[in-house]
Amino acid sequence: MLKRRTLAAAALAALLLPMAASAADPVPLGAVEVLTGPTAAYGTAAKAGLDLALEAINGKGVLGGRKLSLTVEDSAGTKDGAINAMRKLIGRDKVVALIGPTLSNEMFAAGPVANARGIPTIGTSTTANGITDIGPFIFRTAMPEADVIPVTMRKAAARGAKTIALMYANDDAFSKSGFEVMQKAAATAGLQIVATESFASKDTDFSAQLTKIKALKPDAIGISALVEPVSGVLLQARQLGFGAETQFVGGNGSNSPKLAAIAGAAAEGMLVGSPWFVAKPDAANQAFVAAFQSKYGKAPDQFAAQAYDTLFILAEAIDRAGEADPAKIRDALTKTEHTGALGPFRFGENRSPAATEGVVVLELHDGAFRIAP
Repeated sequence: MLKRRTLAAAALAALLLPMAASAADPVPLGAVEVLTGPTAAYGTAAKAGLDLALEAINGKGVLGGRKLSLTVEDSAGTKDGAINAMRKLIGRDKVVALIGPTLSNEMFAAGPVANARGIPTIGTSTTANGITDIGPFIFRTAMPEADVIPVTMRKAAARGAKTIALMYANDDAFSKSGFEVMQKAAATAGLQIVATESFASKDTDFSAQLTKIKALKPDAIGISALVEPVSGVLLQARQLGFGAETQFVGGNGSNSPKLAAIAGAAAEGMLVGSPWFVAKPDAANQAFVAAFQSKYGKAPDQFAAQAYDTLFILAEAIDRAGEADPAKIRDALTKTEHTGALGPFRFGENRSPAATEGVVVLELHDGAFRIAP
């Protein structure tokens, strides 16, 4: 009787134990992207890149043939949305690694959640200073603004600009960080800063700031903000009489096709630095562009390219780790050596992109970006 009870108890205990992951189960990954709201252009582009990469990776699999499963949660571009999305993916979906969130503000809010749980997290578009300082499980494939904006400022100076006014959104970490970089980069490039004006991200009237700036007649205006307010500034600036003689310079928030879609001809001639360009002739990039156009019927942007490469980088790290273990995946990420749409890529000691070569300055011309002449 005792033996039967012991066997029954053992059987019951086995039923109550959580099911161990089978070697054939998909490896659970998560992504937090802005899919709705005014900044959705960034997140929807990233999701398109992730979906394209997922198809290619699952054609071969990882860890000897296991598929990747990717659950994408919408943050709606808010800090709370990003935190809630990350908690769902970690708690409900038991993900072993994360991609995103889309915005630097979101990463500063939600990154500590993933870091505290020991889940490796890779930002594909988080360019503000201090992102990887969140903790050892936070990575980014996005090149920091500090590496890109100085190249753009040097281009503006080379085109003859000697004075510049700066404008920035004062209510989000990305825009404030970009502004600080613009200040330093402008001075280093020999540009005299004649004015500094701020606004809120949801503002629609920039006439007071632009009127002050217009009276000073700067050669250039640098704007650090996301694409919606940048577009609003450009539209109003043209209405107030700023012409082609004024060189507008943007940060990473301006590097989106949505700039031309919203601002139209008002954005003509704007300079933006980028670690990637659709016409880059590398074989890996052209293969990505062709596959993207075939699937979606349009050209990709920087945010799609970065997300696409990132999922491959993560898949390769899972293979190097030898199992779907978050701590081992984190360690394997530090050994990344990947060549993709962005070119050769590895992480530096701070888990940001190690190399800064390859930054190009783009100019919006006839509604599309081209290499700035």
